[in-house]
Amino acid sequence: ISSPEDMRDDDHARIAVSLYLPDETPLTTFHWDGRQTGHFARGDATRSAELANPDTTDARIFLSEVLVDTPNNGVVIVLGDSITDGACASLDADARWPDFLARRLAPHRIAVLNAGISGARLLGNKMGTNAAARLDRDAFAHPNVRALIVLIGTNDIGWPGTALAREETPPATEALITAYRQVCALAHARNVRIIGGTLPPFEGALPDTPLDNYHDATKDAQRQTVNRWIRESASFDAIVDFDALLRDPSHPTRLIPAFDSGDHLHPGDEGNRAMAEAIDIDALLGRQPTTC
Repeated sequence: ISSPEDMRDDDHARIAVSLYLPDETPLTTFHWDGRQTGHFARGDATRSAELANPDTTDARIFLSEVLVDTPNNGVVIVLGDSITDGACASLDADARWPDFLARRLAPHRIAVLNAGISGARLLGNKMGTNAAARLDRDAFAHPNVRALIVLIGTNDIGWPGTALAREETPPATEALITAYRQVCALAHARNVRIIGGTLPPFEGALPDTPLDNYHDATKDAQRQTVNRWIRESASFDAIVDFDALLRDPSHPTRLIPAFDSGDHLHPGDEGNRAMAEAIDIDALLGRQPTTC
């Protein structure tokens, strides 16, 4: 693995983990959108440099985390949904926005841990538990956490009425705000800086899918109200305005085409890169009380 001093923006450190399962082993859980190719072969191939005609998957199975024993100046956790998890980022390219942020922070010897779960919500449980309920496991259980970046809430607004939550009523805006405040309080109680991300636009999201009603004008109005609170409430130690960064100036309820993956909900690789570059490192680490 390259040392932080040797890593350039286009470098990708790689860890290969090989497992041999001699018996039939059912999955109890997996990361379905791992964005990294895994390979299968029959027999014990853990010492093989190459696999003959392997099957592949881009889900991540069995492996939950890799522990690295190395001197560092702290850890940044990114808590989010599929935008953070990396949906629509190029496969095998480490092109999620936390990946780009990790490369920016590597020379500072600061690690970035991606706690994005596709489908995750601020309030609801379904594809993962709600944000506050998973903070201990996904953030505070890690050693030397310096900052927590939170970009979550889009699914709370977009899901109701879709095939994922047909009978759910839209959440009250005050309930969303209360949940953000709770997450902020939990972080501050552990002396962890918390950076709030505004919710990007998603008009036209998921066309030609069963979720093509993910967006409507009422949902967008709620998103903008929530974003106004994130910007103005002073509940976070700093904010990063992903909405302002990613929205199309000529159509601000849509993603700018250059940053759109094509599904009008998730940024593509260049959008992810821009998100990471928009974060002020001094504000992230508490070197100055400013807005990202």
